[in-house]
Amino acid sequence: MLLRFTVENWMSFRDKTTFSMIASREKQHSGHLANVAEYSVKLLPAAAIYGGNASGKSNLIKALRFAQELVTNVSKPDDAIQVNSFRLSNQLSDQPAKFTFEILVEKSIYEYSFSVIRKRVLEESLKRHIKTTEKRLFFRQAENSNPMLDEQQYTGELAKKLLFAFQGTNDNQLFLTNSVTQKQTEFKPVYDWFEKTLVLIDPDATYGKLHEITDDRNALYSQMTSRLCDLDSGISSLRQDEFPTKAIPKGILDSATGLVAEGQTIRLRNDIFLSKKDGNVFARRLASYHRSDDGKEIPFILSDESDGTQRLIDLLPAFILLEENQHPLVIVIDELDRSLHSLLTENLIGNYLASRTAAAQSQLIFTTHDVQLMDQSLFRRDEMWVTERDRNGASKLIPFSEYLDVRKDKDIRKSYLQGRLGGIPRIRSSAIEMCVDEGKVS
Repeated sequence: MLLRFTVENWMSFRDKTTFSMIASREKQHSGHLANVAEYSVKLLPAAAIYGGNASGKSNLIKALRFAQELVTNVSKPDDAIQVNSFRLSNQLSDQPAKFTFEILVEKSIYEYSFSVIRKRVLEESLKRHIKTTEKRLFFRQAENSNPMLDEQQYTGELAKKLLFAFQGTNDNQLFLTNSVTQKQTEFKPVYDWFEKTLVLIDPDATYGKLHEITDDRNALYSQMTSRLCDLDSGISSLRQDEFPTKAIPKGILDSATGLVAEGQTIRLRNDIFLSKKDGNVFARRLASYHRSDDGKEIPFILSDESDGTQRLIDLLPAFILLEENQHPLVIVIDELDRSLHSLLTENLIGNYLASRTAAAQSQLIFTTHDVQLMDQSLFRRDEMWVTERDRNGASKLIPFSEYLDVRKDKDIRKSYLQGRLGGIPRIRSSAIEMCVDEGKVS
């Protein structure tokens, strides 16, 4: 689970900015909080991030994606780190971007941080908290040839192996990443959190588990179908029908064949899945079935469905897995409400929150413009955030719980749309007003 994420000098986030999933003291919806008794802390299951266009919502998601890719991807020695610093200040353009994650993994809280410029990692640190004990597992600085390792925990042969892994770490690479690449398992739980637990879904992207859940052999397949029916999609069932590989253009098929590994499946197109078994490549097409007036099921290809239905099909597997609460997941969705009706989005979120228990370790974080979701009967105040861009182009991130006048009985939507909470576009009333501001009209 995610406790806190801090970013500094990244895109529109000029100043140190912290996003927290630690619950405040308020009492609303306390039943759906995750109780981490060992640390006397309760974590939020969801967070909705509001804000005007270009206020910084998506930049926060991009910061998470940058960190995830830097941790999980292997860099070539000459690769530049794709740092995107705050560009509206000459003082910060050559300064490092900084990232800190506090995460809960297997009853331990880890604090992992790093600062980077385009050519190298300047600092990297990993701490572990076990109940009341804190240990710094390693600390790395660019000017030091060796990392500072915990001398009590890492001794003898293990210390030698970690130092060997560090010596093979390129300047533009994280030590955490290279140690796992070198098959050292000491820091793998943190690496696995970035690779497996943190799931980022862009506005035009799909959740990678769609091919699994729409397989009729999957335990969740019937739930996927029934939910589509309940949500008034008009779909009676989803099926993966066999599809001839000869119908796929040869160039596309040849390229994709090299990408799919034995026993794995990739999504080739919007509705085509490609898999490999015993060296042979197979294709299946995902089809939606609708009942005709005489009760027969008629197949449709996904492109025949509305944008909203396609978006629902893409996102529904993520919500089903969140509700299962069997595996720790932190699912982050940029523009959750894109192409979805407000009542449908509210149903997805409401069902997820209703499934929560104190032991659940799943979290949903999303950006949205849908003010219909800005409802205290659905969310706590500390689960709603707003991003706002100041006059210098820098983004700020503020939870509604910090506003003193946001009471539990208050209509937040009205206050938000009136601009009393920030995070809405500052729209000028006319072109003449803009010209006056710029000194073009007297």
